[in-house]
Amino acid sequence: MGWGRMLLLGNLGQQLDIEDQRQEIQNLRARVQSESRQAAQGIEMRLDALERQNDEMKLYLAALVRYLAAKGAIDLKEFAKLVEEVDAEDGTADGRFDGNVV
Repeated sequence: MGWGRMLLLGNLGQQLDIEDQRQEIQNLRARVQSESRQAAQGIEMRLDALERQNDEMKLYLAALVRYLAAKGAIDLKEFAKLVEEVDAEDGTADGRFDGNVV
């Protein structure tokens, strides 16, 4: 109510206004926390999906490399050496590759 409460009720009106503001702040905090939790849950779901996709790609890559090695299409030692070379191409041999694929 603001000024009306203060004029009619004096200090009691101010206290009521302060309590209303505290309640509004609590409501806003609860809303922000709820939205933050929802956003975090969405991120967790996307991360879980990406981890599943990554695991599946690793499975297919491992199967493909083993298949090619079993058929004699690639030599595993030469392939491992090539992987090391490609790993170092982006400037750091760290098990990651940030360069162009082709």
